[in-house]
Amino acid sequence: MSASPAENRRSAGYPQLIKAVLYREYLIFVRYPANAIGGIFISLFFFGVLFFGGQVLSGQALDDSLEGIIVGYFLWTLSLGAYQSISNDIGSEVQWGTLERHIMTPFGFAPVALLKGAAKVVRTFITSAIVLGVMLLLTGTTLALNVLTTVVIATLSVLSVLGLGFAAGGITVLYKRIGNWLNLLQFLFIPLISAPIFEQPLLRVLPLAHGSGLLQRAMVDGTRLWQFSAVELGTLVAVAFGYLFGGYIIFQYATRRARRLGVLGDY
Repeated sequence: MSASPAENRRSAGYPQLIKAVLYREYLIFVRYPANAIGGIFISLFFFGVLFFGGQVLSGQALDDSLEGIIVGYFLWTLSLGAYQSISNDIGSEVQWGTLERHIMTPFGFAPVALLKGAAKVVRTFITSAIVLGVMLLLTGTTLALNVLTTVVIATLSVLSVLGLGFAAGGITVLYKRIGNWLNLLQFLFIPLISAPIFEQPLLRVLPLAHGSGLLQRAMVDGTRLWQFSAVELGTLVAVAFGYLFGGYIIFQYATRRARRLGVLGDY
C-alpha cells in the first residue's frame, strides 16, 4: 500500500530537497539550450575582445601573461555564476511576489537559496570548463589541469562570492530595486582576482584574492593540492566560509527586518 501524500511530505528532507534543486537546474539547462549556449558565446566573445584587442595594443606583453589572464578569466566566469545565482534569484523572487511562499516552507528560504546557488555553481563549472577549453584552443596555450586541485580551490574561492550574493540578496529584500548596484559589484571581482597578494599579504582576507593566487599556482605552475602549505589552505577555507557565513547572517537579519517593517512581500 502506497504512502499517503501527508506521509510523503513528512518524509521529505534535505536529500530530497537537494535532488529536487539539482533536477530543476538540469531541466532549465536542457529545456532552454539557446540561453545556455548564449551564455557560453558571450563569455567567449568578451574573451576574444580581450585577447585580440590586447594583442593589437600590447603584443608580446600579453603573450607573457596570457596563462594568468586565462586562469583569471576562468575564475571570473565562475564568480559571476555564483554571485548571480543567489542575488538575481532572490531579486526575481521579490519581483514575482513569491518570496513569502519560499520563506514559509519547512526548510526556510535561505537553505533553499543556498542549494539553488550551489546547483548553479555546478552548472557554471560545466559551462566555464567549456569556455576554458575553447580559450586554450584559441590561444594555443597549455595549462596544468589537475581536476582535483582545480575543483577544490575554485569551489572554495567562489564560496566567498556566494556569501556576497546572500548579502546582496538580503539588501534586495529590504530595498527591492537595486539592480544597478548589484551589477556594479560583479565588476569589482576583477581587481579582487588580480589583487597582488604576494606583495600585500593582508589582501588575502578579501574574497577571491587568495583563491585566485592559489589557482594561478595550480593551473600555471602545476602545484598540486597537497603541495600547498596548511596555512595557505587554512586561509582559503577560513575566507570562504567566513564570507559565506557573514552573508548568510546579513540575509537572515535583512529578512527579519523586512518582516518587522511589513515590506517582505512588497515590491
